[in-house]
Amino acid sequence: MRRDFNKDKKSDQQEKVIQISRVTKVVKGGKNMSFRATVVVGDGKGKVGVGVGKSEEVPKAIRKGIESAVKRQVSIALEGTTIPHEVTGKLGASTVFLRPAPPGTGVIAGGAVRSVLEVAGVRDVVAKIQGSSNIINSARATIDAFQNLLTEEKVRELRGVPLEVRTYERVKLMKEGK
Repeated sequence: MRRDFNKDKKSDQQEKVIQISRVTKVVKGGKNMSFRATVVVGDGKGKVGVGVGKSEEVPKAIRKGIESAVKRQVSIALEGTTIPHEVTGKLGASTVFLRPAPPGTGVIAGGAVRSVLEVAGVRDVVAKIQGSSNIINSARATIDAFQNLLTEEKVRELRGVPLEVRTYERVKLMKEGK
């Protein structure tokens, strides 16, 4: 279900509603019914967030979900159209495995993980959900996996290798005996 909730705003954000469910709270006077919307927001260039909104009306719940997702956006490290390396994300009983794929593969994923990857701008990736396939937990586990991604610069910083020396240059210097 694709709707543009930012028609009046000039923004490159994409919103995708991945679940709308009817929830009921039992109170002394009876039952209070409301709607819960799970929404993914991203710019298609490496920023993505997942939010949940609840209200008595569906459009209001979606709006609240979008606001929540925008507040929780994270930046991810992209390498072309894929991710730099294999990564695992976990939340509750949901575990999401992401593996980079060659260009042209597409997004091979199911459920909420596919929505999060598409909105984030990842075009070539293979994903697998293990454990619970709960939509909210799967989406948030995907965000957790994105936060575990490392760029080449970050790895060099952690290892204490200067950024000026590239791997192939270091190998070349080692072969020359320097």
